[in-house]
Amino acid sequence: MADTVDSAPRNSLVAQAPGERDARLDVIRGLALITIYINHVPGTVFEHFTSRNYGFSDAAEAFVLMSGIAAGLAYAGVMARDAWAGTRRIWGRAWTLYLVHMATTMMAIGISAAAARWFGATRMIEINNMAAFFDDQIGVMIGLPTLMHQLGYFNILPLYTVLLLATPGMILIGRSRPLLLLALSLALWFAAGNLRLNLPAYPNPGGWFFNPLAWQLVFVVGLLTGLSLKRGERLVPRDRRLLHVAVLFLLAVLVWRLVPPVAAAGRAMVHAGYDAGVPFFIAGFDKTFLSLPRALHVLALFYVVSMLPQVGAMASSGWAAPVALLGRFGLPVFATGSVLSIVGQSIKAATEDSFVLDAWIITGGLAIQFLVAAAFAATAARREPARA
Repeated sequence: MADTVDSAPRNSLVAQAPGERDARLDVIRGLALITIYINHVPGTVFEHFTSRNYGFSDAAEAFVLMSGIAAGLAYAGVMARDAWAGTRRIWGRAWTLYLVHMATTMMAIGISAAAARWFGATRMIEINNMAAFFDDQIGVMIGLPTLMHQLGYFNILPLYTVLLLATPGMILIGRSRPLLLLALSLALWFAAGNLRLNLPAYPNPGGWFFNPLAWQLVFVVGLLTGLSLKRGERLVPRDRRLLHVAVLFLLAVLVWRLVPPVAAAGRAMVHAGYDAGVPFFIAGFDKTFLSLPRALHVLALFYVVSMLPQVGAMASSGWAAPVALLGRFGLPVFATGSVLSIVGQSIKAATEDSFVLDAWIITGGLAIQFLVAAAFAATAARREPARA
């Protein structure tokens, strides 16, 4: 969803000379987009095979981290040359995300209403935060444009919009004082969880599903990574001991997720932590406040990815090219997938469960997203000769 990465190093997760695009950035973001689409059509057999079943984090954490990396790579140069010009560019991108969010939200409302009226899928106006339209229409008309009322499955772009608004300040601090930015980010994350700070929701009570005050931590780590890569450096040095710790952690989490007795013991340990007074965002798996196990899992995963040269080779191979294409044009692909996910939900709400139908929904939706990415790639290719 971030801007196309400008001048990204080919092996940017493992610092090298800048100048070429890192295939892994696009491939990982493309995989996240595929996973998000599958998870956004709940109830299909395919969601049992997505990443959230094998770890504490899921595609959302990966996507936000990658967006931070892309933002650091894309905007560090222009911010260094002209801070105000860079700020205008970043805020212009935030405005684009806001407009895309509003457009896709309106489409989702229309699709849900049509499914309820013409196809008997009345469930579509009862889920995904749609019920508020009937309980408090005026409140929703205030909440939608102010981002305080967000539909279910349509809350990542508001998070990213807010993070981009703060990105110029993050870059100004992170370029000269990266440890200070990281310390401030950790302090804000801790305060958000400990004091339950969140941006407000309206007209419904509560706060944002993706709390920007907490989720900024993963984005900041990604941003600092991108800033380091722009200088041809690594944010976290190569260390075989750290690699071994990360791998062991990921394997332990995998066993937790796949072996029921281990999972039961793990849950008992978490509840014991609660009873001992350990905060929920430290011991638990809360998504809104980006709990510590979720953050550690995605950071460990990306450190391992950055250390394995085989990942770069696979990402640069021909079979990965279609996935990389999705990641390269993340925003239009994500917007298309969001709308198609509501279509898929509506079809499932109006019909009986069927593996064949689920297969058509998932494969058909992904095929359309690939076509959208290909169309944007073709348009970009036509523009290049004109610029030359």
